[in-house]
Amino acid sequence: MVKNGSEILVETLVEQGVDTIFGYPGGAVLNIYDALYKNSDRIHHILTAHEQGAAHAADGYARATGRVGVCLATSGPGATNLVTGIATAYMDSIPMVAITGNVGTSLIGRDSFQEVYIAGITMPITKHNFVVRHVEELADIVREAFRIASSGRPGPVLIDIPKDITSAECEFVPGHKVELCKVCMATEEQLRTVAGMIEQAERPMIYYGGGVETADAGAALLELMKKADIPSAHTMMAIGCIPDTEPLSLGLVGMHGTVSAAWAVERSDLLICIGARFSDRVATNPRRFAPKAKIVHIDIDDAEINKNIGVEYAVVSDADQFLQALLPYVQPAQHTAWREQIAEWRRKLDYVPKDDDSVLKPHQVIEVASEMAGSDAIFATDVGQHQLWAAQYGGRRRIHQFITSGGLGTMGFGYGAAIGAQVACPDKTVIHITGDGSFHMNLNELVTTVSYGLPVITLVMNNRVLGMVRQWQTMFYEKRYSSTDPGRKTDYVKLAEAFGGRGFRVTNIAELRAALADALQRTGPVVIDCVIDKDERVLPMIPAGGTVDDIVAD
Repeated sequence: MVKNGSEILVETLVEQGVDTIFGYPGGAVLNIYDALYKNSDRIHHILTAHEQGAAHAADGYARATGRVGVCLATSGPGATNLVTGIATAYMDSIPMVAITGNVGTSLIGRDSFQEVYIAGITMPITKHNFVVRHVEELADIVREAFRIASSGRPGPVLIDIPKDITSAECEFVPGHKVELCKVCMATEEQLRTVAGMIEQAERPMIYYGGGVETADAGAALLELMKKADIPSAHTMMAIGCIPDTEPLSLGLVGMHGTVSAAWAVERSDLLICIGARFSDRVATNPRRFAPKAKIVHIDIDDAEINKNIGVEYAVVSDADQFLQALLPYVQPAQHTAWREQIAEWRRKLDYVPKDDDSVLKPHQVIEVASEMAGSDAIFATDVGQHQLWAAQYGGRRRIHQFITSGGLGTMGFGYGAAIGAQVACPDKTVIHITGDGSFHMNLNELVTTVSYGLPVITLVMNNRVLGMVRQWQTMFYEKRYSSTDPGRKTDYVKLAEAFGGRGFRVTNIAELRAALADALQRTGPVVIDCVIDKDERVLPMIPAGGTVDDIVAD
């Protein structure tokens, strides 16, 4: 059948299972939007307030479902407004396809109105990108983009489509949803080697990251932990893979992780890293990280092996496939003395914040929100102190329940991501945790939640300062608060109402509970202004370049 490029794009997106696309129209994509209008019964388009919000929403959709998120923008500034969102997805290995329009092929390279070389701009922050030159290749390019975005280590792919390609016609041959590329499998020799190292270890420790969530490998990992009696700690990207209520789980590891996890890594004689990359937020001092341990690294991306930390042994593999294959080779074991030592560290060293119901303590805000929203709720955060408090006290127990920008650390990420998660999971409660600094970056997306009736609940941890940077200035810059006390007068209750939502201001736990009870009636978006003290800190903290010996816990 003969179709034009815009129709081919829509048909191929539907073929690949796309039901939602986030975007903003413009001249270069008018033909695409016309095709979306004609196919609105098959693809739901969400109009955001800004293209960056569309990119973050597509990212949040992907993180909440494990499927590919899709965003669409016009040429020039529309395309460049996607860049931060694409980079955010790239750093956290999120499957996303970003589609941009461009000027007609005859105008490319002439500095035409709203022309930009978006493929060149995004080359370092995509797994791959395409510039479509002929309408005949469009369908196969879309299919290949979805295959690349989802195969191996996931990531964003960009497709740039000149306007004349969207109107050109050719014969369209329907296809099928793409099959993903097979990942590397561990050999029997590798499995026996790793199992042998586990058997010989007296103080084994597992450190795991987002690769375990991507592979949905939590069940296999927990089985290994219990069979071989190995404690574990996780990165922020792996929250929910194994509940922190599991006795062998030591919780978050790294700069703001538990003290017991830091000491267990420090004193281990075997450290098994699965689906993580030894980032500077975990290996704060690479030369002194796990100094007594033999390190085994399992990762789907061979580029990560020996990149940040030199390891004794490595296996390139999908986390779940590796763990499932390893389990039969591992012998049951008990490490009683090691577990007792860790239990002592947990009792004596782990930081326990103090409750105070008369004011809002950050940990209590997160705990109350987690309790009242229920175990199925999704937390989407921005970046800053509130992000770390949410990671420490949020209590998510399953994958896809904690959505945050880890690698890029993107302030302004949270609201768009919450929109994507709410659209993807309409029956679930979505709690957006933010700070007043982060919220100011993309609060314009309130218009999106109001327009589509999305019941996203926003908790603004409002200390009226740029809290995380100010904390560093307090600790390391002799309290020289340069540009971290902006003196903003934003009234978040009036702001929410101006957009058409609802707003509350709370100053203690009783008021917070009342506001959340009202918000959970799910009648539309709500903003809750949570007034906290500007001197609240995220603890514990290992300073950059430090080790567990430098940890600050009070």
